[in-house]
Order: sequence, then C-alpha cells, then structure tokens
Amino acid sequence: MSSKDGIFSYQTLVHAVAGATGSVFAMATFFPLDTVRSRLQLEENRAVKNTFTTLVELAEEEGFATLYRGVVPVLESLCASNFMYFYTFHGLKALRTTSANQNARRDLLLASVAGIVNVFTTTPLWVVNTRLKMKGLSSRTGNRATEHVADQYSGLLDGLVKMAQQEGVTSLWNGTIPSLMLVSNPAIQFMTYEAIKRRLQAAYGNQQLSGLVYFLVGAVAKAVATVITYPLQLVQTKLRHGHNYQDLPQSAGTIRLALYILKKYGVAGLYKGMEAKLLQTILTAALMFAAYEKIANFVFRLLLNQQKISSKLR
Repeated sequence: MSSKDGIFSYQTLVHAVAGATGSVFAMATFFPLDTVRSRLQLEENRAVKNTFTTLVELAEEEGFATLYRGVVPVLESLCASNFMYFYTFHGLKALRTTSANQNARRDLLLASVAGIVNVFTTTPLWVVNTRLKMKGLSSRTGNRATEHVADQYSGLLDGLVKMAQQEGVTSLWNGTIPSLMLVSNPAIQFMTYEAIKRRLQAAYGNQQLSGLVYFLVGAVAKAVATVITYPLQLVQTKLRHGHNYQDLPQSAGTIRLALYILKKYGVAGLYKGMEAKLLQTILTAALMFAAYEKIANFVFRLLLNQQKISSKLR
C-alpha cells in the first residue's frame, strides 16, 4: 500500500472492518475464558484453580449462562475498539510507510499511536463493560461501592448515560492511565506479528500464507505482549470495577494499587489469573488475526476482480 491510498481510502476501511469482524468472531468463540479471567482478577477469596476447573465451578454454582454474562456489550465495545485501532494503524501505515521501509521500530511507533487514539475514544465503553460483566457479584467480591449503580444498567448505552449522570463524565475514563500504559500490549503484539509475517512472506515469496500460519503467528505475538504487560492489566481491571481492600481508599491510583498488591500478595499477586488470561487472550488474538487476514484478503481479491472486469468493459 502506498501513501496515495491515504488514510481515508477503501483499503484502510477494509482493514478496519476485517479487524473488527475478526475480533468479534474470536471473542464470541472464547468468551467464557474471559469470564474466568475477570473473576480470578476480582474475587480475592476465590481459590486459584486451573481454567477448566473454574469454568466448571462457575457453571455449576451460577448456571451456564453466567459464562456469557455481559457478552453483548463486550462484543459491541470490541467491535468499536478494534475498528478504531485497525483503521488508525493501517491508515498511518498507508501515509508513512512503503513496503521498502517497513520495520519493527516503525510498526511499534504506529501501533502505539493507534493505541493512544483507541484508549481516549473507547475507554468509556470498557469502563461500563467491566461493571456490566461483574453485575450482581458484589457479594463475592466484597465490593459494594458500585453494586447499586451497576445493577441499574440495562445495557452499554444506558450504562454510559447513567454513569455520567451519577458519577460525572470523568468517571467514564477511570483507568485511563493504566490503559495508556497498556498501549504497549497491542503495540508489542502488532510489532511482533508484522515482523514475523514479513519474514514468512519473504521466505514464501508470492505464495499465500495459510490460516494456520496466521493463527500461530498471532498466538506467539499475543503471548509475548501479555506476559510483559499482565500486571498492568490486572490493576486496570481493579481500577475500573473498584477494589475491595479495606485498608486502601477507592481513590488509590495505578502505582499505589500496584505497590499495595505487591506488598500484600507478592509478585504472584500481580499475576493472579494469568493462566486464564494467557489461554483466553492467545486463542482469541490468534483466531482474530487468522480471521482478519482471510477476510481482508478475500475482500481485496474481490475488489481487484471487480476493477479488472470494469476495465475490460470500458
């Protein structure tokens, strides 16, 4: 893609739609794993068990439907978030990059910018989302600070409006600082993914990579990014939902909360729930990238064929 395609081109739009569609499909497939991850991060008194055991335990205790609690607003938010991310990343890439000067450093920079844009535009969706997903769970988490509010939300839009009215508009950006820090997660992920993909494409020449290859590359890229940034993700979840530490004020910021967890629970406390997170996020990202690549390639081939047909009819 050359700079003449621009940020407002159909190529950029195709990447955004393919990325959003792929992410929704992948998250819908592995959503129960995300439920397990959220519970392990927020329920301090829940015994740490393997992912499968926790899945079965939740289904038996609260019913199978609990594994999909909040799935609709999550998919809505994810669709908007990934559309914004893919559009910004590939739009900037079209403006500033040619196939000759693509490199890991440039990918890292563009992915970071895309992440910052995404954080400021979609954080309110994820703040409400976390509350909706944990709706009705205050008795387990010990946190009643948001119970009376979250239980009033009928959906994502309703939650956005009510949270702004009852807690102020700025409350919709709770956890923005750790979210900005976590821009490093997708940035590292995209940098790693693009770097490996370029090497494979160079090795295979004009041969189209298979869906399995894209799946494996996406898995590796996400694994690297997740292990590096998981403690920040855990702190971000607690800031959005509200922690239940009696000797720590709800207003505690990112650094103070992270240090508190480190002091009270050790390094292991900062990685609580990572097994579920790794399983969920690696599988979801891998499937997302595979679906994204296949959708984008299909649409581009379709558009190319239409252009060829149109040129012959002239």
